Amino acid sequence: MWVFGYGSLIWHPGFPVAERRIARASGWHRSFCMRSIHHRGSETAPGLVLALDRANGAWCDGVAFRVEPGAEAQTLAELRERELVSSAYLEETLPVTAEGQTIACLTYVIDPDHVQYCGGLALEEQAQIIAHATGGRGPNRDYLWNTAAHLTDLGIADPDLEWLAQRVRELTA
Repeated sequence: MWVFGYGSLIWHPGFPVAERRIARASGWHRSFCMRSIHHRGSETAPGLVLALDRANGAWCDGVAFRVEPGAEAQTLAELRERELVSSAYLEETLPVTAEGQTIACLTYVIDPDHVQYCGGLALEEQAQIIAHATGGRGPNRDYLWNTAAHLTDLGIADPDLEWLAQRVRELTA
């Protein structure tokens, strides 16, 4: 079983990992396009979390994780509990490319018809929301900073996240 991580799964998979590979999902882009009402915000003051948003010609670089053999059922149950808390994500199996191979990965993508979908927000608006929101798993800014730092450590460039991380630092200084 393989899982594609593009946000918090990169730095906190939460399941036993047998192997990690840098991977690319084509036709999708990483975006703060989901309002978070549980983990990084609340219903009265939603935060933003990353999702894969479908986009022609786009791609998202992340990490393909191979689940430790024997842990597949438990991993699937825990991922569903974590990722499907509000049904804004759809569980899909996507082909990703890693080291020249195509791997079928379990992936959570945004449902563009869901009420929590907010694609197309300007980066400054995203920064303002992220700088101030807090949810059950802590401040929204920590989620952004952890993801941006881990992408940098992996050598994965994401100019929008880099800009957001810097702007939120300025807003919260």
